[in-house]
Amino acid sequence: MSTLSELLAEHTDLPGVAVDHLQRVVGDWQLLADLSFADLLLWVGAGPITNGADVVCVAQCRPTTAATVHLEDKVGTTASQDDHPQVFEALVSGRANRADSDIEAKAVYHPYPVHAIREAIPVRCGDDVIAVLARDTDMERSRVRSTLEMAYLACADDLCQMIADGSFPTTEDRAATHSSPRAGDGFIRLDTAGIVTYASPNALSAYHRMGLQADLAGQDLAVTTRSLITDPFDAQEVVGDIQAALAGRTGRRMEVEARGATVLLRTLVLRPHGELAGAAVLVRDVTEVKRRDRALLSKDATIREIHHRVKNNLQTVAALLRLQARRTENEEAQVALTESVRRVTSIASVHEMLSMSVDEEVDLDEVVDRLLPIMADVATVHTTRIKVRRAGSLGVFSAERATPLVMVLTELVQNAIEHAFDSGENGTVTIRSERSARWLDVIISDDGRGLPPGFSLEASDRLGLQIVRTLVTAELGGSIGLHPGADVGTDAVLRVPLGRRSGR
Repeated sequence: MSTLSELLAEHTDLPGVAVDHLQRVVGDWQLLADLSFADLLLWVGAGPITNGADVVCVAQCRPTTAATVHLEDKVGTTASQDDHPQVFEALVSGRANRADSDIEAKAVYHPYPVHAIREAIPVRCGDDVIAVLARDTDMERSRVRSTLEMAYLACADDLCQMIADGSFPTTEDRAATHSSPRAGDGFIRLDTAGIVTYASPNALSAYHRMGLQADLAGQDLAVTTRSLITDPFDAQEVVGDIQAALAGRTGRRMEVEARGATVLLRTLVLRPHGELAGAAVLVRDVTEVKRRDRALLSKDATIREIHHRVKNNLQTVAALLRLQARRTENEEAQVALTESVRRVTSIASVHEMLSMSVDEEVDLDEVVDRLLPIMADVATVHTTRIKVRRAGSLGVFSAERATPLVMVLTELVQNAIEHAFDSGENGTVTIRSERSARWLDVIISDDGRGLPPGFSLEASDRLGLQIVRTLVTAELGGSIGLHPGADVGTDAVLRVPLGRRSGR
C-alpha cells in the first residue's frame, strides 16, 4: 500500500508545509478515531475542485473502540462530487458539515449497507483548506451513549473543531505522540480551572496504582498528582505541564513514577474556535511494560553509540588526511587530499546527527549549516573571501538518503567556490531550497564568471561532478543540471523526488 507521502506526491502539488501538517494530522488521528468511535478518511483534491476534479483518499484510520464502518480499504480510491458531496462542500466552503449516508459494505459477512453519519471537517493549514477529514459513524452505534462515550465524543468534537481552525495538531503535539497513551488506556477531562469532570475506569485504576485512595472526579488534578509522585522535581514538572495546558500552551508527554508504578501522561489543550475549553489528559499504566522498554532503549542507545564511534573514526581519518596534505609538497596531491578531507567530514557530520537521533532521520538544514564554514575553510587560498549562505528549508531525510544528498550539496558548493571566481575575487554562493509534496528542489547559484564555452556536465572529467552525477542518479533517483544564471554566474539545479521513487 502506498504511503501518505507517496499519494500526496502522486496526486497533489501541496507545498512542503502543508504536507508536514497532514503528516501530523495522520500521526495523531488514532486518538481522534477512538474518541469519535468513527472511521476517519483523509481526502485531498486531485486537482482544482472548481474545475470538476475528483478527490482522492490518501489515508484511513479505523477505531479500536468500535466496529469499523468501512470493511474495505479506501486508500488510493477517488470519488466525484456526486459520491461525496459533503467532502467537496467542506473543501470549497471551509466549513464542516454532516449528513446521513448509506455506505455499501463489500464483504460477504456484512452484506447490508451501513447507515452512517458522515461528517466532513476541513483541514486548515494557515489560511488554506488543504484537505478534508471525513468522520463516518455507524448510526446504530450512535444511538445509545454511556457517560464515558459522551465524554469521549465531547473531546473529539473539540479536537475536530481545532483541526478545522488550524490549531491542531502542532509540531509539539506530533512530538508527543511517540509511545503516547491511547484513549482506551485512560482518559481524564478537565474544566478550565483544572478540576476533573470525568475520569475513565482505566485512568482511575492507574491513579489507584500510584497510591490514590479516593475518586478523581471533582479533584484538582495538578494538586492530586503532585501529592502522589515520588520525585518532587517530576511532581513540579507535571503540575507545570497541566497548568500550561489549561493556559492554552501545548501539552506534552511525560513519564512519572509513584510508589513503584510507572505511568505515562499526555496533556492536550482543548481550544475550539480559539476559546479555551479546559484540557484532556491521557493516562497509561506502563509498569509491566517498562522492563521490556528498557531492553529496547538499550538497543537504541547501542545503535547511537555505533554512529558516534563511526563519526569519531571518520574525523580521525580526516585529521590524518589533513596532516598529510600539509606535509606534501606536490600541489596536485595536496588538492586531492584536501578534497578527501571535505568528503570524509561531510559523511562524519551525518553520523554525528544520527548519533543524537532516535529515529534514524537527519535534519539536513542543521548538517549543512555545520558544513558551510568547513567548506569555506578548505577552499583554495585565493578564494577565501567567498561567502556561502543557505535560503529555504531542506527538511528531514532518512539516514539512507541523507548521506548521498549531503555529499552532492557539498560537492556542488565546493565546485562553485573553486571554479566560479577569479583569484582574490569576492563572491557569494547561495543554496536555495524549496520542498513540495513531490520534490525537493535545490538551486546552488553563484555570482561568478559563469560556465566556460562548450561546457557539458555529461562530458566533464572533474571528479567532483562525476561523483555528483553518480549519487544523484543511482542513490537519489533525481536529476542534476548546470545552467547559466539569470543575470550572472551559474545555477546548479538539483531535483530529488520525495514520494515514490521510480524503479523501486
